[in-house]
Amino acid sequence: MNRSQPQLQWLFLMFLVSLFFHFHTSYSDVGTAALYSPSYSPTACYGSDASQFPSSNLFAAAGDGIWDNGAACGRLYLVKCITTTSTPYACNQNQTIQIKIVGYIGRAPFAHSTYNATIVLSNTAFGTIANSSTGSSYINIEFERVHGEDVVPLARGPVSSSAPNPTTEDAVGHYP
Repeated sequence: MNRSQPQLQWLFLMFLVSLFFHFHTSYSDVGTAALYSPSYSPTACYGSDASQFPSSNLFAAAGDGIWDNGAACGRLYLVKCITTTSTPYACNQNQTIQIKIVGYIGRAPFAHSTYNATIVLSNTAFGTIANSSTGSSYINIEFERVHGEDVVPLARGPVSSSAPNPTTEDAVGHYP
């Protein structure tokens, strides 16, 4: 038996372990998103404070699955619409957005029909990732909480950041 074989096996094992710790892995969850129409204020997180809304107008209200007794307020999530065989044209392809949680679905102004959604997206957020020609107010989503600045946007498309101000106009130019 060759004496160098155990040494090579050990080196190979160390190489594999170093690769394992070198690569950053991220995991996304799958859920549903509904449309969050104006009026956006007051919210469960920040009341009537207009500064709560990101300048991009990409924000959402959290469902029970991510609400975490209010700890979700201010959290950032990367969100991407995903298609299914029953909704093949529901999404604007290659669009990933970063949203901020500002509200809670389990409280007014949300209709009872949105309570089962994972998140309810602002008009701008919903319109950025969903195909408006389908007329659907629900979409399937892949989402991931942003933890610091090392998160990669689901490796599928650009992150959109340009949108109207939520206190002045919505995605189609209406004023609340």
